[in-house]
Formats: sequence, structure tokens, C-alpha cells
Amino acid sequence: MKKMMMGSLLSQSQMVLTRVLLLLLSFTSMVRAKDHFYDFMLKETNFTKLCITNSVLTVNGSFPGPTIHVRKGNTAFVNVHNQGDYGVTIHWHGVKQPRNPWSDGPEYITQCSIAPGTNFTYKVIFSTEEGTLWWHAHSDWTQSTVHGAIVILPAEGTTYPFPQPDEEQVIVLGSWFVLISP
Repeated sequence: MKKMMMGSLLSQSQMVLTRVLLLLLSFTSMVRAKDHFYDFMLKETNFTKLCITNSVLTVNGSFPGPTIHVRKGNTAFVNVHNQGDYGVTIHWHGVKQPRNPWSDGPEYITQCSIAPGTNFTYKVIFSTEEGTLWWHAHSDWTQSTVHGAIVILPAEGTTYPFPQPDEEQVIVLGSWFVLISP
């Protein structure tokens, strides 16, 4: 009889523990950070600046490239399609990338370049970052035209550490080089 009672108590406590674990698992799935997906198409595009037209490597036909919008704790998957003439990598400046160094972009250090005609999907983990950072090519001269902003809002359910601004505007500064022959 005692064995039966002990077995019954044990199975009841196992059922309660199982229910608690299921409840916790369902709660963690509800607060899971959001994933964002971006496609970057790198290609040569003619741009005219200072009355001179040059062919430059652009992202999605724009210079600077698109702004990535995420929240703290989110993950972005950025599929880079290299339709340009040179190998390229992308670096996520200021993003820590915990346990994910192969998506950090230093060419021939953490990854090989994305060869022309191929693609690579970066997994960018925004673990603790907040504010405005930037992404840029990490291959020779390509970083002069392949770059853009990353806007990282506070985590869902939290606030800014200051009064929320009335408006926000992203400004990306870059250089345009003109070689003048003598």
C-alpha cells in the first residue's frame, strides 16, 4: 500500500512539474525576440555627383544603402546577393555578435569574401545594443559606397533611457572622391 501511495504521489508531483515546465516554455515562446529579413542586392550603378558620373557598387541601387530597423534582442537575417565585379563582405559595426563570429565580415579573417554571382546570408544578433550603429563593406574600397545605418530601438516593453523624441531622422555621412587629372 505504501509503495502505491508513494508511486501516486511521485506521479502527481511529476505531472505538476511537467505542467510548470510546459507553462514556462509557452511563456518563453511568447517573449521570443523578433526576426527580421533583408535582401541586399549589390551591383554596379552609375551615380553622378559633383558633375561627374562614376560606376559605383551600391546596395539595392541606393547610395548609401538601406537602413536596418530592429529592436534590442532581435535578430536580422541579411541575404547579400553579390552581382558586382568584386568579392565583398559586410561588417556590422558595433554589434557584438555573441557566439556568431562568422557573420562579422572581416574579409579572410572570419569569412571568405562573397564572390561575384553568389550570395551569403548573415545572421546579425542584436543582443545588448541600442541606438544607431552602421554596417559597411569590409573589402578594400567597397566600403566607400556600400554602407548604411542600423537603428536599434529599445526592447519591446521597455522605454528609452531619456524622453522619447518627437521625431527621428537618420543621417549617413560619406565621402565622394573625384580624381582630377592634371
